[in-house]
Amino acid sequence: MQVILLDKVVNLGNLGEIVKVKDGYARNFLIPSGRARRATEAAKAEFEARRAELEKQAAEKLAAAQALGEKLNGQTIKLTQKAGVDGRLFGSVTNHDIADELKKQGFDVHKSQVRLPNGPIKTVGDNTVEVSLHTDVDAEITVSVYGETA
Repeated sequence: MQVILLDKVVNLGNLGEIVKVKDGYARNFLIPSGRARRATEAAKAEFEARRAELEKQAAEKLAAAQALGEKLNGQTIKLTQKAGVDGRLFGSVTNHDIADELKKQGFDVHKSQVRLPNGPIKTVGDNTVEVSLHTDVDAEITVSVYGETA
């Protein structure tokens, strides 16, 4: 299926490109999330008429993400979890926990934007975590996990 991208999509293309994707990917993800439309002649004409408006919206989103990334880069958040004497946690620190702590500090971050490269954090100590705010904007934060004995 050919679609017109209404937003930049990682590993697929930029705004305004007409790309060929699998039918299920288009029907189940791209079109419902508002990132693409079917590439019909009417849709192409409508897109060209709205191109400037869509590019302006994309630039505003990117600018907002870059501003948040500047504030967020280098931040340290502290979390306390129950841990054993050997430093392993009873449970783990997940992207949900990190996103909740960032929201408490005033940053609007969703749990899907928090990237944990090695899976949930299961030990006490400092860990570097990446927050993907936009397809072009990533910020690194430090998560300090402290153990609390049971």
